[in-house]
Amino acid sequence: MGGLPEQEIFKVFVTREIPQAGIKRIREFAEVDVWQGMLPPGRDELLERVGGCHGLITLLSDRVDAELIEHAGLQLRVISNYAVGVNNIDLEAARLRGIAVGNTPDVLTDATADTALALLLAAARRLPEAIDNVRQGNWKTWEPKGFLGVDLVGRTVGIVGMGRIGFAVAKRLHFGWGMQVLYTSRTPKPRADQELGAKRVSLTDLLKGSDFVSLHCPLTSETRDSINTKRLALMRDHAVLVNTARGEILDQDALYEALRNRRIFAAGLDVTTPEPLPTNHPLASLPNCVIAPHIGSASFDSRNAMALIAAENLIAGLTRQPLPHPV
Repeated sequence: MGGLPEQEIFKVFVTREIPQAGIKRIREFAEVDVWQGMLPPGRDELLERVGGCHGLITLLSDRVDAELIEHAGLQLRVISNYAVGVNNIDLEAARLRGIAVGNTPDVLTDATADTALALLLAAARRLPEAIDNVRQGNWKTWEPKGFLGVDLVGRTVGIVGMGRIGFAVAKRLHFGWGMQVLYTSRTPKPRADQELGAKRVSLTDLLKGSDFVSLHCPLTSETRDSINTKRLALMRDHAVLVNTARGEILDQDALYEALRNRRIFAAGLDVTTPEPLPTNHPLASLPNCVIAPHIGSASFDSRNAMALIAAENLIAGLTRQPLPHPV
């Protein structure tokens, strides 16, 4: 006597605890194993936990290479990255196995743009130095020459990579502070040209002509260490450099020398190499380098939206449907 076929039970591993909105959604479709540690799982633990999984939710801190994909097993259908970037995933290895890969674009644009702006302001106006001065009990009086910083109004900002986030940063600075906008991009950006009066230039001309430089390009073989000693030397001595893209785009040793020698005024970093940056790293000792612990998307709305997108990507992959946000 025949009966209904048994419903397939999916097994999913989530490599870090993400907002519950996403976890709750996944539990409607699968058995979910969530890593509870404060730090990411170590390599051995990661390899063990992915075994037998049909789907994974991963973070940028997880190296999803051919070895891990093979270790998971032939039943693995989908890898949903809780991030916009997918530099941590071997996309070719996933493709060869027919594994869908998704990411979480768009929803963190404004949060990351706001973080870039916050770092720019903090570095330009020396806020961390000034705040430390108060906390350490060194504020004795109003100082006519104390903590002098760089003005923003009417200056020029250079956007390296005029994508969604780069445009959002340029828009804030153009309309908020009347800044002129220079940008680099593989292709022209008519919207930036028309709405912001922006000008597409070479990276060399951008670095020479900008008072503020904000990095928003993807990490590729061409952009890795692209902001190096030679290119930092092109920048103005009062310039402020901001990086909310990927740490590997910036040669940190070169940046240290440029900041230490006052070749540029200051820098604000939300991404570093490695992450976390060791407390004894030379950059951490500089008063004119503001470093945040990769908080670009750290707003309630953005992180919840990322969790839901990651969940929907995962569910689509498990059920052999097109991913809403495929890579």
